[in-house]
Amino acid sequence: MCAEKAAAQQGRDLGMSGEGSDRERALALIPVSRETVARLDRFVELLATWQKTTNLISPATLPEIWTRHVADSLQLFSLAPEARLWIDLGSGGGFPGIPVACLMAEKTPGAQMLLVESNGKKAAFLREAARIVALPVTVHAERIEDFAQGFEGHADVVSARALAPLVKLLPDAYSLLKAGTKCLFPKGQDVAAELTEASKYWTIEYEMAPSKTGGGHILIVHSLARK
Repeated sequence: MCAEKAAAQQGRDLGMSGEGSDRERALALIPVSRETVARLDRFVELLATWQKTTNLISPATLPEIWTRHVADSLQLFSLAPEARLWIDLGSGGGFPGIPVACLMAEKTPGAQMLLVESNGKKAAFLREAARIVALPVTVHAERIEDFAQGFEGHADVVSARALAPLVKLLPDAYSLLKAGTKCLFPKGQDVAAELTEASKYWTIEYEMAPSKTGGGHILIVHSLARK
């Protein structure tokens, strides 16, 4: 009985219990198949276990992990559904890389997700998540600058979520951009100010898509050149 109570409490902590739960709201915003939901459930449960000893996400966001983190990440897939090689910078607790990889595993056979995370504990979590959920993921436990310097492939997408302001993020992304590479950067209400500051140093060809999970936007960078 104690185990059942503990499981029920964990469900409440993760917004998974009750009618109109955070999980239900997230899946209504970004509908996915049962197969992908099962993968996401395993990932969220694993994150909750690791969160007890490793700070993967802000503890205050755990009750809304499905809308605040999972759905917010899943929406990026529709902006690049044909991507074969996706690089996620500063992956941290696995957002957006792991949820996107859950969709890639189902919809894009042969596609690969590369997660770049310099924190050793977080990189270990990401490797365990990829193993448990059976995802097409490779984790690079190194600084973004070092990864970018040694990367010789052609990425279709480079993403980063809640990593850094554009003025700091764009230099890291720049060396990974080649013809046809698209950057997807979820941003909050201050995206206009970030673009104004970054435009002092960069010529940026971009568009913005409204976020489905809040008042922010997804900045889609098509090309980038130093001024």
